[in-house]
Amino acid sequence: MIYGFNANEVFKIAIEIEENGRRFYEKVQDVVEESGVNEIFARLALAEVEHKKRFISLKSQLPRSAKEETVWDPDNELDQYLKMMADMHVFKTSAAVDDVLAGVRTAQDALHLAIQFEKDSIVFFLTMQEAAKEEEGRKLIGQLVEEEKEHLRTLSMELRRLYG
Repeated sequence: MIYGFNANEVFKIAIEIEENGRRFYEKVQDVVEESGVNEIFARLALAEVEHKKRFISLKSQLPRSAKEETVWDPDNELDQYLKMMADMHVFKTSAAVDDVLAGVRTAQDALHLAIQFEKDSIVFFLTMQEAAKEEEGRKLIGQLVEEEKEHLRTLSMELRRLYG
């Protein structure tokens, strides 16, 4: 279980997840041949860039209490740990994205994979929201969840449009 993270730390993870998501959506366009689906992936790649900017902005709005350390970290290892968590839980880094994309054969495969990643990110953020110590920080993390839900809606609607 994840306990004791502050909202500032959660936003660090969110920013990394958005960067990994951008990489995924850019690379999946090389695999999928259906132009309509690729247009959605291109839009989602751009949206990940915008989400990253939004998350950086939200992070800067956090109150001081949401940035206070919740664990003793004399060797400054927390940032590395948070990056590893983002890489393990949601969009993988570039090398891992290539491995995952090797199994994608159709636009439907790609959409299902993207939907699963978006669901994973929502669950991840909800878990982190629960683990955050500060109320204002939890509220801002809720905004992350809403941003990711929009991606999930977009992907689900496209899958429904294409495949009924």
